[in-house]
Amino acid sequence: MSDRPSPLADPHIAFDVSEGRRDIVVLGSTGSIGTQAIDLVLRNPDRFRVTALAASGGRVGLLAEQAYRLKVAAVAVAREEVLPELREALKALYGSEPLPELLAGPEAATQLAASPCHTVLNGITGSIGLAPTLAALEAGRTLALANKESLIVGGPLVKALAKPGQIIPVDSEHAALFQALAAGTRADVRKLVVTASGGPFRGRTREQLAHVTREDALAHPTWAMGPVITVNSATLVNKGLEVIEAHLLYDIPFDRIEVVVHPQSYVHSMVEFTDGSTLAQATPPDMGGPIAIGIGWPERVPDAAPAFDWTKASTWEFFPLDTEAFPSVGLARHVGEVGGTAPAVFNAANEECVEAFLAGRLPFNGITDTVTAVVAEHGVPGTGTSLTVPDVLEAETWARARARELAAKATAEARA
Repeated sequence: MSDRPSPLADPHIAFDVSEGRRDIVVLGSTGSIGTQAIDLVLRNPDRFRVTALAASGGRVGLLAEQAYRLKVAAVAVAREEVLPELREALKALYGSEPLPELLAGPEAATQLAASPCHTVLNGITGSIGLAPTLAALEAGRTLALANKESLIVGGPLVKALAKPGQIIPVDSEHAALFQALAAGTRADVRKLVVTASGGPFRGRTREQLAHVTREDALAHPTWAMGPVITVNSATLVNKGLEVIEAHLLYDIPFDRIEVVVHPQSYVHSMVEFTDGSTLAQATPPDMGGPIAIGIGWPERVPDAAPAFDWTKASTWEFFPLDTEAFPSVGLARHVGEVGGTAPAVFNAANEECVEAFLAGRLPFNGITDTVTAVVAEHGVPGTGTSLTVPDVLEAETWARARARELAAKATAEARA
């Protein structure tokens, strides 16, 4: 190993800070990360300019409004059937002005990821974000990565393409580690400490989790996120994915990556150094800071996020992780160590199970139970650095189908 963190996300890399505004392509523009990024850009027009937007197509009106406000050159939508609706929405806003270039289909976001710009912000949710991630890296763009699934399902592929300092993490936890790691070299690091809010069910036993509802799981005490990510936070699958991501980003062994529960979500993660010092990155819960780091590094964007009011008393708590009630972090470590297609199987099975839970077809504990069963059935050695995109797609297809079968079986047995 080198004496510094992996070049995938290395705060020591000297960036070329060119004069003028940075051109940004925003993928997943109508989602939580995308909308907050656009708000940051609009508040800092001297620093950033958005040149293109991509979204799934579920919020056509919002996408059209974003395009018009930002005066982008191109707009992409994954769902081809909404293209006529998007075109009409744009015409209503643009009037006689020329419309931006329109792209539609599953590859549209990937096309934009390779378009001319300084930075691509990948805020897409799910493993469909892998292809745009690879396209941005291959095109030489700086990648502000909020799509953790890119690393989870295609870690070796991403690492093979990424140049030193090309990826800047946007997850709050990994943006925190990124900043704390700037205080030392790779050889100075003893462990990474990833914080978890504990979600809405912190302190509950596995038995108490058996009958929680969709509404219970979506009531996150700290963060406002999309439904899939919110459920992943409730099961702590999200934290398991972040452990794998931290391993890949910073080249730290799994046994030196720890998860600690911190309900207030003030400390976003910590780095413990060999001299006993621990550096923590802390702000009130807000994604403005991590997004600003992702698209602005090495410069900081003033007032990107709120700061603490140190004149007011506050209490910061830390608790060990309950691995019995929340076994997903341990399962994630396992698939991360296996490597190859195992993380892709874990992630795809989880996405299917979360969908089944949100639709009322699977109980809460059934999410992790089913994912565990699918991972166990997969049970083949990882393909390591020989991993290919077809390998990932094949593994995901199998995992999704098997997860649906097992979820349906569990539901039928519960109703019998």
